[in-house]
Amino acid sequence: MNQHPLSEALANADLIHDRAALETAIASMAVAIRKDYSEQPPVFLTVMNGGMFFGALLGLELGIDIRFDYLHATRYRGQTDGGTLTWLRRPRIDLVGQRVLLVDDILDEGPTLDEVRRWCLEQGAAEVRVAVLTWKRHDRGLPSMLPDYWGLEVPDRYVFGFGMDYYEQGRNLPAIYALRD
Repeated sequence: MNQHPLSEALANADLIHDRAALETAIASMAVAIRKDYSEQPPVFLTVMNGGMFFGALLGLELGIDIRFDYLHATRYRGQTDGGTLTWLRRPRIDLVGQRVLLVDDILDEGPTLDEVRRWCLEQGAAEVRVAVLTWKRHDRGLPSMLPDYWGLEVPDRYVFGFGMDYYEQGRNLPAIYALRD
């Protein structure tokens, strides 16, 4: 028996962004990214599992040929509070001299993306930019971790859907919700 039913979370949540708003934000981000990478397309690294849906739609929307890979690094491991970063899979593409675009579902406090960005630079990446679908702005974020591209803001509450999970559930919801309490 699941101790945290998704149906109960949805009953205690507000719809923050519907699918149309998400797709509009992704299309807008793609325009800026395409312009910035017109001379040299990036290595497009999606952070799994959360960045899967956003990364797929953004990649399709870009309209430029990009090299894809993914990584799986997490601090949550099915919980709602982050802990120590655990690498489940590192990218396989050689990053030496490459322009890297890290793609993830959300920027909250930033330690996961910051550590992944530093790792890419240690592997010899020429630059690393960050694209997130959502940004939770608050005063707990790392000052050094700001997104280069972002789609929509979300409130400083627990959010889920469209890649973000609620106890490993609801990632495939076509919208973003925020718990009320």
